[in-house]
Amino acid sequence: MKLATYKDGSRDGQLVVVSRDLSTAHYANGIATRLQQVLDDWNFLSPQLEDLYTTLNHGKARHAFAFEPRQCMAPLPRAYQWADGSAYLNHVELVRKARGADMPESYFGDPLMYQGGSDDFLGPCDDAVFANLDWGVDFEAEVAVITGDVAMGTPPNEALDGVRLIMLANDWSLRNLIPNELAKGFGFFQSKPATAFSPVAVTPDELGEAWQGGRMHLALQSTWNGRKVGLCDAGPEMTFHFGQLIAHIAKTRNVRAGSIVGSGTVSNKDWAKGYSCIAEKRAIEMIEQGEPKTAFMQYGDTIRIEVKGPDGLSLFGAIDQTVCEPDSQ
Repeated sequence: MKLATYKDGSRDGQLVVVSRDLSTAHYANGIATRLQQVLDDWNFLSPQLEDLYTTLNHGKARHAFAFEPRQCMAPLPRAYQWADGSAYLNHVELVRKARGADMPESYFGDPLMYQGGSDDFLGPCDDAVFANLDWGVDFEAEVAVITGDVAMGTPPNEALDGVRLIMLANDWSLRNLIPNELAKGFGFFQSKPATAFSPVAVTPDELGEAWQGGRMHLALQSTWNGRKVGLCDAGPEMTFHFGQLIAHIAKTRNVRAGSIVGSGTVSNKDWAKGYSCIAEKRAIEMIEQGEPKTAFMQYGDTIRIEVKGPDGLSLFGAIDQTVCEPDSQ
């Protein structure tokens, strides 16, 4: 099934069920009003939502209405936890190679991960507001999952059973703030502003055979200012699958329902497939030409992130955002 959260003036929005082709939607009133309620009581509430989803797809939902992505908040507008990995080691290797650094062997045995802010997410079509372009505004196209409860110490294959929903993420980064923050030894903070998510979150069965081994085997499209810059395969080059990422979090703590886990920037060794963030493009330019040529984003720039299924239809809807200065809102 496919779920979204509509804006209604509250912090947590209104849960809606969305048809498979993203054409229609139906409020989940009478079942649940917020997605977190469903995650907290998944076994009882999700079958009821599935019934509504089936009715909606058959065109028999009495109060269905046209689905409008611009009315969406993030599927989970605020979460108990947002932990973002860097599961595509090709991306890490490229960025390090560009600055003359080798890949530590430890990176191949244990996922890299940081804990981001989860109190304020952006909707898929919300403006991305940044006070200063000198911060180095960059998009990051990613895959993310929302979990149920996962007990401390759960191994990776079992942790994968904790995946409830899959969605896309734009994990905005302020590249020029990152070096000083990392130099302090405490990791990202100001350099990682609010993350945006796709209009809908989908259950793994919606991906069919494309969901294998905790990886999404589909192309992630990134379109910057109307030009497609990335068509990266999100599946085979994901070094750590989502079960491993969730198990990494659960090593020393319980993971509670409503936690969001990100894949990190989707990246491929074949540079012809493009890039999912500008930093990677700049790294390739450093390696090939000795200096970066591509500038970071400017006010008025747009970024669209989307995944289409084998039938050509959008699976999650598109993240479609514009970079804005504070006074332009």
